[in-house]
Amino acid sequence: MNVYPGQHPEGSKERIFKYRICRARRVVENVFGLASSVFRMLRKHVLLEPEKAQLVVITVVCLHNFLRRSPDSAAIYTPPGTFDYEENGRVIEDSWRATSN
Repeated sequence: MNVYPGQHPEGSKERIFKYRICRARRVVENVFGLASSVFRMLRKHVLLEPEKAQLVVITVVCLHNFLRRSPDSAAIYTPPGTFDYEENGRVIEDSWRATSN
């Protein structure tokens, strides 16, 4: 989705929409970056039929969720400092970006 171009007044619908789209994009980039650093097959083109590629992505999502929620693996799979975060309105990039390139 495209955001509204230009600057918008604080509190306007356009500015709120733009912020939410950018934040959602950052969340997706974090998760995909983390997933591709663990599941390395996501780093290149997936040469599968769309139905099979969809199954692969769903499987990766299920494995990701399992590893994040399991108390035994969460500290290993996503230690502190794994995800980007926002501090005083500034995005601080974290470790997955260094390992995914």
